[in-house]
Amino acid sequence: MINVTQELQVLVVISASLPATLSWLLLRKIAKHCPASPAFKRFIRTASNSDRRVATDEMPAQDERTSLLNGNINASSSDNTWSSVFARSSTPGEQSDNPVIRFSAACFTVAKITLFSNYVNILLVFVPLGIVAGATGWDPVTVFALNFFAIMPLAAVLSFATEEISMKLGETLGGLMNATFGNAVELIVCIVALRNGEIRIVQSSMLGSILSNVLLVLGCCFVAGGIHNTRTGTVQGIEQRFNSTAAGTMSSLLILASASLIIPATLYTVIAGSSDNTEETMLWLSRGTAIILLILYILYLAFQLRTHANLFNAEHEAGTETDEEHNPEEPQMSPWAATIVLILTTIAVAFCAEYLVDSIDALVAKVHVSKTFVGLILLPIVGNAAEHVTAIVVALKDKMDLAMGVAVGSSMQIALLVTPFLVVLGWIIGQPMTLHFETFETVVFFLSVLVVSYVIADGKSNYLEGAMLLGLYFIIALAFLVYPDDASSVPEGVKLAVRSMLKWD
Repeated sequence: MINVTQELQVLVVISASLPATLSWLLLRKIAKHCPASPAFKRFIRTASNSDRRVATDEMPAQDERTSLLNGNINASSSDNTWSSVFARSSTPGEQSDNPVIRFSAACFTVAKITLFSNYVNILLVFVPLGIVAGATGWDPVTVFALNFFAIMPLAAVLSFATEEISMKLGETLGGLMNATFGNAVELIVCIVALRNGEIRIVQSSMLGSILSNVLLVLGCCFVAGGIHNTRTGTVQGIEQRFNSTAAGTMSSLLILASASLIIPATLYTVIAGSSDNTEETMLWLSRGTAIILLILYILYLAFQLRTHANLFNAEHEAGTETDEEHNPEEPQMSPWAATIVLILTTIAVAFCAEYLVDSIDALVAKVHVSKTFVGLILLPIVGNAAEHVTAIVVALKDKMDLAMGVAVGSSMQIALLVTPFLVVLGWIIGQPMTLHFETFETVVFFLSVLVVSYVIADGKSNYLEGAMLLGLYFIIALAFLVYPDDASSVPEGVKLAVRSMLKWD
């Protein structure tokens, strides 16, 4: 294998990503000023006429094609040709009699809909670069960076495809699918890390995803929505409102999840050094707790989607209806197309996650950061980038219930579904995944959940509360930046203090 220098790798990355990115941004602008060639226009007109024949069962009039055949093409026809090709929801040729043209047009339409579904999809150019870098053995820092940026848009595509499928499944099954695949990227990355025995990466990534959602994402929503709402409001001091019942239920479940981490950490502190089966005891406690948390999450889904769905509907609670209820959003692609997009994206995420996790050890050694910082701060950004953008957009539109569902709801899924599932999966594949997090991490998690619970308890938000959440997140990030990986043992003084409080003999 040819060894490629790091300078050459950077040059290849720039030369490959810049044209691909700029070409897509400039394509539509170029199309407005560059008339299409007669051959290309003839192909588009032929496909369009084929569509028209299928729709009306009539042959097109001969004079409709005269100007094309004679080359008399004006500026307006050129604009119509390009706009028909780059229209988001359709492509000429989808109703063609030719199966090749019909299939190609359908694939092109699905690609357009998927690409325009989220702003972060411009980063999709990093997907092939990340896979090539990992497969050919580039510098680990380069491999990590490329796959780091590659997974961000893939997470957005996964979320979009899941939403498209759930629209056809009904309210209950659709909600269940959103709950299952809502954190698919975090789950895939952690499964890869768990298979490789990176237990610390898995634990810190789960904790970091929760903190990122409830502090960073929710804080940005409160700040952006609060400032925008105050600026456009007619009165000073106006606040945004959300469903306090749903927020209270989710915060209560998060407190329960934090208790499920505090109990193993406290028990470990008590029995460490006094029992020969400490690790086995923690495994059995974690596995039993994980099963209980999974059962509670299933009960929560039944509570939210079936028995008490009205409590989670802000409009129902207020006795009003919105335009979205009268005109529900329609899917933009067929369920089969969305399923194919979901499968292909999942495969791409698996490849990028594999190379991302494999490069962490070399990254830690070269950049001199701890694995805990990588898992708790960096990796959650990968899975939450798309959710971050979505939550801020809906907060600016004053749809705070949706923003709360994206931020707090996602955190609750990780705490009650993804983390317990990984414990059970580790049990199955023989990896000692437990709910015993380090004492410092457990305290940070509990304090964060406590602050968030107080902030959202009144069902109102403003930019100051958002700034508080962001400030707490950055303080935690600084703390874990200087947190060493070997700071895992509990001091003897702490053990003695805990034992004395519990009257341990």
